[in-house]
Amino acid sequence: MESSERRIAVLLVDDHAAIRLGMRMVVDTAMDMSVVGEAGDGATAITMARALVPDVILMDLRMPVLDGVKATETICAEGLSKVLVLTTFDHDSYLFGALRAGAAGFLLKSAEPAGITDAIRRVDAGQQVIAPEVTARIVAAALTPGNRTSQHPAPELDTLTARERDVFEALGKGLTNYSIGRQLGISEATVKTHVSRVLAKLGLESRVQAALLQHHRHN
Repeated sequence: MESSERRIAVLLVDDHAAIRLGMRMVVDTAMDMSVVGEAGDGATAITMARALVPDVILMDLRMPVLDGVKATETICAEGLSKVLVLTTFDHDSYLFGALRAGAAGFLLKSAEPAGITDAIRRVDAGQQVIAPEVTARIVAAALTPGNRTSQHPAPELDTLTARERDVFEALGKGLTNYSIGRQLGISEATVKTHVSRVLAKLGLESRVQAALLQHHRHN
């Protein structure tokens, strides 16, 4: 690989050194990405994200000092990096919290190395990545009586124009802005405008939320 080619800068955040070591080994096997730093808690992650501005952060959720949800919220609010959560999803509240905070996706810590590096590339490219097991867990929890209203209030879909509905459907398939533009015959800039309007009208904070809302509607 030529040294002039861009590498995806990755920050590893997990309170277990052994897991960080494993993630570093996974990332280091990919020629198009590199680890730029490691953090053992959310507060340190924010400090390092501000200093390093990595492309993608692999974020654990349950950590001391400051958990991954709060760290993700700050990092995404400041536009420092895209966040890919690595989780064991033992607490649904953490998953929903990270989703609202703006996480670009969720992976299980048991994911295959190739799956992790592929997810990093997809998140870096602006796509959302959600492990099927995590999606099923979120959807099941969201559809539980008394949970759906509090966690995912049903938005008014009839506020969307016909074109915005098309874009909304495409977001549910995990398509990039480029792919959506190709599918609908519109420019990528126009897609970005429609995506912003869809999220605003539906009260969503990320493309991941839009994708999950699609799962709720079709299940």
